[in-house]
Amino acid sequence: MTSAASRFVNVGERTNVTGSAKFRKLITNADYAAALDVAREQVENGAQILDVNMDEGLLDSEKAMTEFLNLVASEPDIARVPVMIDSSKWSVIEAGLKCVQGKPIVNSISLKEGEESFIHYARKVRAYGAAVVVMAFDEQGQADTFARKTEICARAYKILTSQVGFPPEDIVFDPNVFAVATGIEEHANYGVDFIEATKWIRENLPHAHISGGVSNLSFAFRGNEPVRAAMHSVFLYHAIAVGMDMGIVNAGALPVYDDIDPELRELAEDVVLNRRPDATDRLLAAADKFKGGKQEARVVDTKWREQPVKKRLEHALVHGITEFIEADTEEARAASERPLHVIEGPLMDGMNVVGDLFGSGKMFLPQVVKSARVMKQAVAYLMPFMEEEKRLNGGTQRSNAGKILMATVKGDVHDIGKNIVGVVLQCNNYEVIDLGVMVPVQKIIAAAREHNVDVIGLSGLITPSLDEMVTVASELEREGFDVPLLIGGATTSKIHTAVKIHPAYERGQAVYVLDASRAVGVVSQLLSKEGGAAAYVSDIQADYARLAEQHARAQEDKVRSPIAAARENRLVIDTARVQPKPSFLGTKVLKNIPLETLIPHIDWTPFFATWELKGRYPDILTDAKYGEAAKSLYDDATAMLRQMAQEKWLEARAVIGFWPAAARGDDIVLFKDETRTEELATLHTLRQQMARGKDRPNLALADFVAPEDSGVPDYVGGFAVTAGIGEEAVTQRFARANDDYGGILAKALADRLAEAAAEWMHAEVRKVHWGYAPDEALSNEDLIAEKYDGVRPAPGYPAQPDHTEKGTLFELLDAPEAIGLTLTESYAMWPGSAVSGLYFSHPESRYFGLGKIDRDQVADYAARKGYALADMEKWLAPVLNYDPNRAAKLAAE
Repeated sequence: MTSAASRFVNVGERTNVTGSAKFRKLITNADYAAALDVAREQVENGAQILDVNMDEGLLDSEKAMTEFLNLVASEPDIARVPVMIDSSKWSVIEAGLKCVQGKPIVNSISLKEGEESFIHYARKVRAYGAAVVVMAFDEQGQADTFARKTEICARAYKILTSQVGFPPEDIVFDPNVFAVATGIEEHANYGVDFIEATKWIRENLPHAHISGGVSNLSFAFRGNEPVRAAMHSVFLYHAIAVGMDMGIVNAGALPVYDDIDPELRELAEDVVLNRRPDATDRLLAAADKFKGGKQEARVVDTKWREQPVKKRLEHALVHGITEFIEADTEEARAASERPLHVIEGPLMDGMNVVGDLFGSGKMFLPQVVKSARVMKQAVAYLMPFMEEEKRLNGGTQRSNAGKILMATVKGDVHDIGKNIVGVVLQCNNYEVIDLGVMVPVQKIIAAAREHNVDVIGLSGLITPSLDEMVTVASELEREGFDVPLLIGGATTSKIHTAVKIHPAYERGQAVYVLDASRAVGVVSQLLSKEGGAAAYVSDIQADYARLAEQHARAQEDKVRSPIAAARENRLVIDTARVQPKPSFLGTKVLKNIPLETLIPHIDWTPFFATWELKGRYPDILTDAKYGEAAKSLYDDATAMLRQMAQEKWLEARAVIGFWPAAARGDDIVLFKDETRTEELATLHTLRQQMARGKDRPNLALADFVAPEDSGVPDYVGGFAVTAGIGEEAVTQRFARANDDYGGILAKALADRLAEAAAEWMHAEVRKVHWGYAPDEALSNEDLIAEKYDGVRPAPGYPAQPDHTEKGTLFELLDAPEAIGLTLTESYAMWPGSAVSGLYFSHPESRYFGLGKIDRDQVADYAARKGYALADMEKWLAPVLNYDPNRAAKLAAE
């Protein structure tokens, strides 16, 4: 299932003032909040790198670059992707390098000013630990032919690797994408020259990457977007196949290669590949009829039932059709010598087709999971025959590509992503042993030994799971294991794997897996029987060692505001705008909330992201790339939601509470009653320490409450909601039916319903229970966009990453008794489809990311909570601006 296409990295270009008029206007007007929204939208729509360019004549480019990248660093949903610092001025690039988090990419350097200048800037880039884009440009100008492109790239590669000591894997060559079909004969071969140069670079300049600005290719057809999109898709199809692995392209506007109108695809391919002398004339003549961009709907194939049974099984697997699977499987069994031959023959042949389509980007995860459902039902039908054969004459069992043990680690209850990965692996003939959720390390080790597994996979969503994964790695090391250890889940990352998990497991190899589409490629390389596994592991180890070194250097180099200075720069709210008293104090329980009430409040965009379909709802339903898969998934989801509501599969519950409150330093004190003489509990909060500009405070959640010495009465609310009562029974029902697709769909919908319950409950609080916005009338889109006063931050999330604060909240709400919602030892909520948090009502309250904090604040925070510093550091590991192990070692020395 692996392919070059699945490894292609899409570079988002809308955060570029030279390429986006909207972004340029926002930056020129210093509207950085809206500019961040542009970046966020790029990430949500599938950008895996952000190209940031501030080269505008009227801008202070250095200042704009610094300001914007500092803001990006404080937004976790944006900062999770790398930044490409793009400028023609070294001063702007260096300004960006000084403030960007993680490993950036510099765009670009070249040989146009000679070798001395090239080496000078390359060494500077190397000193910052960045990767670099190298343009195919030398003293004679830009490379346009295959010979010039390869000559310049080879020369630059030799200089970088032999003289500068630049890691070859950190070199990204841009061999120049030029316009074709211009009518100028010399331009006709530009597409071929780029593709052939890409292939040559891959074969002759080891580990280097290849990128390009794809939109340049179709400049001659500006104004005709369908033709341009077809040319881009055709170009990428061929360029990626020979090694292009990065590019600036609007992925959301790309049609799937196979879905392009056959006539248009052939015409575009003739131009891009320069296959005939009249290619440009033919495309120009036909271009207008494609300008509308509409293609006739495909006719559903109803003749597949007339094909031989092998082809019928393949069709059913590819299209996820279960209606005829038992009849077709029986027909195949009757024609086979043994039932095992049906699995190892037509069924696995069909799954191989599914794998090839998925790997080449022609199928998506929801479709693959449907295919797995068909496969499982076919195998389940055959199992009694295989067991009977085994009983009678010792029939052999089906062979597999390897055994993989998977588990969500102790304290964590989230498993949708793990289940999807398991299904994808099973589709590729791996045997998956799934231990479920909240699995302690002893059980993982015992099962690994019992089943003699080839790979162990760990999953986790909440922050404490990161530390538990290190524990598992350490125990595997101590017990003498050497099997590969896969790491995945929402809070995991390549840098955490490199810095924390990899060093704890020296006998084996820990490998970070970004998502399900990468899993099969990683496992197949780790278990390669053709001698490639050792080289693959060696590359990973070198990469992780480099990341760890860069991380250590970055931790030392970053300067943050001392906590005292950050507190001086706190937000001072207008106490005249403190909201009125809630309608009650104490708690209130709501049970049997109708699912029909919650369904209109569902935010569908994260639902599609769960299935690795990137884009905003509802636009994703008509997206050129994902639209067909997204629409089918949405139809299945809404049908299941109706059934969930009508048949009451799940029960939604909520508990809310309000208490008199006052800010005391960085903490919030809650009182038993309005006399405010007896304290009920303390909510501890953390403060941002990043350097802030003028009129930009260093926030803590305590800032949103009236200070104790103000004398202004204020209040804080809390909530816990779940839509997961009954979820386990639903999941087990689908498991018994061998329906992974239905089971994962039900879990994903339960999660969405829990989030919808939080949204609905917050609206009820604003309008009724607290009542500070009784006339609010917002659409669901406005609610999702948070166009209301007040916020509901959750412990464990960006503003307050300390999960242990949930313990105080659950005690205040008596959540276990009130609604049956409990906390695991790692403070994950059970059932997993749940949301909890605090209510702040002040109009100046807002969501924010904490960013990195220093040891002084962590020590002070631990003391206020009564925790040992080392214990607190474990809970706050992702936000520490220092290595606690290194600090302890230095202290000991």
